[in-house]
Amino acid sequence: MKLLQDTISKIKLLDTEAMQKTKKRLDSLTKPVGSLGVLEDIAVKLAGIQRETNLDVKKKAVVVCAADHGVVEEGISVFPQETTKLMVKNFLIGGAAINALARTAGADVVVADVGIKGPEMCHPGLINARVRNGTANFTRGPAMQREEAVAALETGIKLACLQVEQGCRVLAAGEMGIGNTTASSAVLAAISGLTPEEVTGRGTGIDEKTLAVKRDAVARALAVNKPDPNDAIDVLAKVGGLEIGAMAGLIIGSAAMGVPVVIDGFISGAAALLAAKIASLSREYMLASHLSEEPGHQLMLELLQLKPILSLDMRLGEGTGAVLAFPLLDAAVNVVKEMVTFEELANK
Repeated sequence: MKLLQDTISKIKLLDTEAMQKTKKRLDSLTKPVGSLGVLEDIAVKLAGIQRETNLDVKKKAVVVCAADHGVVEEGISVFPQETTKLMVKNFLIGGAAINALARTAGADVVVADVGIKGPEMCHPGLINARVRNGTANFTRGPAMQREEAVAALETGIKLACLQVEQGCRVLAAGEMGIGNTTASSAVLAAISGLTPEEVTGRGTGIDEKTLAVKRDAVARALAVNKPDPNDAIDVLAKVGGLEIGAMAGLIIGSAAMGVPVVIDGFISGAAALLAAKIASLSREYMLASHLSEEPGHQLMLELLQLKPILSLDMRLGEGTGAVLAFPLLDAAVNVVKEMVTFEELANK
């Protein structure tokens, strides 16, 4: 708990002076004021986060946190639980969507086992950050103990520190875990007070019958565990997931080190909600990459007061939407650095 508390205490308000200077330069460039829209908003926010006008987003990484969910035994997914481990193997050999898109964006893919069920995987590219061997079935009791939830958060903080120490200037929160849209729905319902029907979508593409089972599982989890909406760690422990906790910690850790973190879709959004509840200032360091097809994602973004950069009808996860937004961060920085002002043009 000490690492979490110490990290939260290091998060600062954004640097308004750097933001004002960047806004002033943008307004003086050879274009109508505000005509580059969201790109200008991104540049100004990056200046506040990095606390300088000489912006740097060259080195980027998506941290994919993987873990399993006990609620899968309720029949809420079309994919078996073993798919988590199989997809992690795919990430490690570079054959998944996140790998292809990260290569396109010039970003690294970092994969961490936070709680995959079964024997530990051995691979030189996999970070072993296990908190426990998957969560328990939260329809029957807490997904994990409170101290395990804290350990998941602190694992995410450590993952953020490791990447920043290696020179990363932008991070993205990615995940893998069969059943994690069910856990994310439960987190959203617990925090927002909305019903399971309002926040629970089809995830990997389940049919009506399975959707009813999934919504019932969320309702039972909330009834059995009674998570406290004012205590995000309680929510995480009772109805969350290990990878969700690790991503929340990644966000908090990034914020403490003055590094922007790009949020992906629904599961990443659940982590962002928890991070904002635990460390309110961390929200200022988040950039929302896209609007997921999951019905609850729009609600999450509204609660976080974040505007998605893209809308591509995606619902894959893994951090795919986040890395697709990476080139737009590059574009925003290049506008500030490479365009000339009217005054500079006159003096050429």
